[in-house]
Amino acid sequence: MKEFAVKLEKLAEELLDLFCENIGLEKGYLKKAFYGAKGPTFGTKVSNYPPCPTPDKIKGLRAHTDAGGIILLFQDPVVGGLQLLKDGEWVDVPPLRHSIVINLGDQLEVITNGKYKSVEHRVIAQTDGTRMSLASFYNPGSDAVIYPAPALVEKEAEEKNKQVYPKFVFEEYMKLYAGLKFQAKEPRFEAMKAMEATAPIATA
Repeated sequence: MKEFAVKLEKLAEELLDLFCENIGLEKGYLKKAFYGAKGPTFGTKVSNYPPCPTPDKIKGLRAHTDAGGIILLFQDPVVGGLQLLKDGEWVDVPPLRHSIVINLGDQLEVITNGKYKSVEHRVIAQTDGTRMSLASFYNPGSDAVIYPAPALVEKEAEEKNKQVYPKFVFEEYMKLYAGLKFQAKEPRFEAMKAMEATAPIATA
């Protein structure tokens, strides 16, 4: 598991550099943005979804966006259930053996000033078979200061679009997220903007 985690963490960082290249940020910017005093945080969670005889009455996992950065998911190779919201409709993410589903969290949306969006997703209860998944989370350090990349904000300004994302300490966002996980992300961003207005955060 330790070897597995090390390789997945490296993969997450390689993906972050590809994201940088794609939106015109210098290589390493996103990884650096995730660093607090001790660097980013990384963890893995195993989930088990037993079969449900009444899936119309039970939600496997309610719709939400993830709070953190980048999520690497190994799905059950046989039993499905994962869906993501695209253009207002729920789309199945079918099981595919030896594949990794890449999901983006709220912090990447903020840092990229909306160039990348966190993805709303859910798990539907199934009548046949137990579904297992293995999700690894590459998140900012708890004391990392999260805010839109200045280069992207300047570009947006030239296009006459306002900056809509707040500046905050990741740990403070997680405290808010804990009570609002299954609600829309926009009110969370607005709440952090209100906190920023009353207590501005210095950038290192």
